[in-house]
Amino acid sequence: MHPESSKPSDLVENDTNAVGAVQLLLAEQRTALAVMRTGIAVLALPLSVVSLLIATSKYYDALAVLHFLLPLAVFCVCLVIFGIFLVARSMRKVHRLDKVILRMKQEHTRIAQFIESTE
Repeated sequence: MHPESSKPSDLVENDTNAVGAVQLLLAEQRTALAVMRTGIAVLALPLSVVSLLIATSKYYDALAVLHFLLPLAVFCVCLVIFGIFLVARSMRKVHRLDKVILRMKQEHTRIAQFIESTE
C-alpha cells in the first residue's frame, strides 16, 4: 500500500461512493414501499367487491347467480393471495435494506450524521 493512499482526497472519494451507495439503497427502499402500497391496494379490491355483493344481496338470489359468484370468489381469493405476496416480499426487502443501510452507517461515520436512526 502506498503512503499516499490515505490522502484526504481518497477519503472524500470513499465517502462519495458510500453516499452514492446509500442513495441507491434508499431508491430501492422507495421502490419496495411502492410495491407494498400496490399490494395493499390489491388486498382492498376483493374487500370492496365482497362489500358491494353483500350490500346488493337482497336484489338477487345467490343460487341463481352461482355461476357468476364462484368465478368471482376464485378471482378474489387469487387477488388476496397476490396482495399478501406483494406485501410480504416488500416487507422482507425493506427490512433487508434497513440492515444494509445500518451497516453502511456504522462503516462510514460521516454518513451516520445524515441518516436518522431507526432503532
